[in-house]
Amino acid sequence: MTTKAFVIGHPINHSRSPLIHGTWLAEHGIDGSYEAIDVTPDELPAFFARLRTGEFAGGNVTIPHKEAVFALCDEVDPLARTIGAVNTLVVRDGQVLGTNTDYLGFLGNLDAGAPGWSDGPNDALIIGAGGAARAVLVALRRRDGGKVHVLNRTLANAQALVDDIDGPFEAHGFDAFPELAPRIGLVVNTSSIGMHGSRFDWLDLSLLDKGTLVTDIVYAPLETPLLADAKAAGLRTVDGLGMLLHQAVPGFEAWFGVRPTVTAQLRACVEATLGH
Repeated sequence: MTTKAFVIGHPINHSRSPLIHGTWLAEHGIDGSYEAIDVTPDELPAFFARLRTGEFAGGNVTIPHKEAVFALCDEVDPLARTIGAVNTLVVRDGQVLGTNTDYLGFLGNLDAGAPGWSDGPNDALIIGAGGAARAVLVALRRRDGGKVHVLNRTLANAQALVDDIDGPFEAHGFDAFPELAPRIGLVVNTSSIGMHGSRFDWLDLSLLDKGTLVTDIVYAPLETPLLADAKAAGLRTVDGLGMLLHQAVPGFEAWFGVRPTVTAQLRACVEATLGH
């Protein structure tokens, strides 16, 4: 019997998830399928009714449904509740369980792209205070390190995020960067700056130590202006594509019973579709 999985969103044509999971299904010779399904917000309850019939083993959730599915799941794990979003669904015995693998994707990407990045006492700096920043905070909380500084244009939003997730976190406005920079070992951009060629007008990368790692969760373009500037400044960089690839691993394992590997070939396959 064919095991079926999916990704739902609205719109959904842009998703690279079918390419990723389809590659793994072929690689492991699994009798399975993974399809992109356009589900409007109004159609979500009916889709969850389909899930409870056992038609699918589970699937992924993308924009704009990551928060809306909370109320429809029979159970949501504590980590997903902390992050405030569900990106992976697993169906068992007519029950839909919601989880979030974005933090695993974030850690897996950095571990692969910059081995040893979390060694040492350096602080980390997150730019932005939205949903993506929540997942990164949860990820960094699971690694022993220094403090995590959340910088946002609106200080109140950064403070609200820090107050909501327990950990060694501090909130700041952008003006705090020069003072913080010398002790920062990791810079993570979770904001939309970098899309459509936009750049930070306040981020002086020359103030960072040369060993600092700079990463961006945006993967289209693959090299954002921030990463290009960081490379030019002699800093280490990791792009955001690996986060997409690594977050897919736990879901595939839950649905199809095999833990896949993120390979250079898979990355190249997905990278070839960017900008198309």
